[in-house]
Amino acid sequence: MLYLHGVGHFHPENIITNQFLVDLDIGTTEEWIIERVGIQTRHTVLSLDYIKTTKNRDPRGAREASLYTHAQTGAAAALLAIERAGIKKEDIGLVIAGSSVPDYVTPAQASVVAAELGVDAPCFDLHCACATFAMQINVLDRMRPEALPPFVLIVQPESVTHAMDFSDRRAAVLFGDGSAAAVVSSSVPSRRTVIASDCGSNPAKWDAVMVPRMDFFSQEGSLVQGFAIRKTTELLSMMQSSIQRNYGRFKFIGHQANMGMLQTVCDRIGINECDHWQNVVEYGNTACAGAPSVLSQHWDELQPGDHVAIAVVGGGLTWAHVLLRVEEA
Repeated sequence: MLYLHGVGHFHPENIITNQFLVDLDIGTTEEWIIERVGIQTRHTVLSLDYIKTTKNRDPRGAREASLYTHAQTGAAAALLAIERAGIKKEDIGLVIAGSSVPDYVTPAQASVVAAELGVDAPCFDLHCACATFAMQINVLDRMRPEALPPFVLIVQPESVTHAMDFSDRRAAVLFGDGSAAAVVSSSVPSRRTVIASDCGSNPAKWDAVMVPRMDFFSQEGSLVQGFAIRKTTELLSMMQSSIQRNYGRFKFIGHQANMGMLQTVCDRIGINECDHWQNVVEYGNTACAGAPSVLSQHWDELQPGDHVAIAVVGGGLTWAHVLLRVEEA
């Protein structure tokens, strides 16, 4: 059994609007963007002047053009999660992080976030692109409770715009930056309980989504879109059928890839708009920070009896799901 004690999120203040992308003269329009991906705005750690001037044609310059590091954005999300958990930083006994576009190959992102927080604990990374949050939960859920410290911090810092070629309209319209974090425990109970989790991969298609070292994001769009819709539908249907019909509200959070993909899944399963929690319209695809940041934004709305089904897919091709239940006080 794994318990969720607190979640947090952070989004940088610089906003990439659809009009900003149109003004980059990359062959797109507001109508094309809304029709294709349903995204209106994205947040970025990059200077807007840097994007406008260079279109990030050399991603090596992105770090100098950034307002924040992963250490800073990850720590900001973590502080909110720690506050909501009602614990102190000193209570954290393990830090696990993961990022699709890490600031460093070495050391682990967990180490730089922990240092920023002033947390002295073992640190390592566990990431599988956009499925990272659910995979981290899944791995912890499989571990022996006595092998874990009372509180574990998991962090998902993402600055995906570092790897964007802003002259490529297919990618530029999709991604934004953000970070998320959660405090979990296998021994200290909480009202938010992980009642099911699982994961899987199709390694034969590992090259369908890639960010090569110091290069740009690329993907086989139609293949990845179809995979995301099929696998998310399958995971969501499985979670929905696994719980009794006298449950409270059933909320769905998916990988925040694009609004069209999420809407197709909802239509296939019969999820109403009010039961679909998302932030992709305002924040774009923030990779592994997407789904947990949605959960964080709705944290105070969780009610006893609620079930929250989180289904995420990522490069690898990897997928994972987490089913949360909110217990009575």
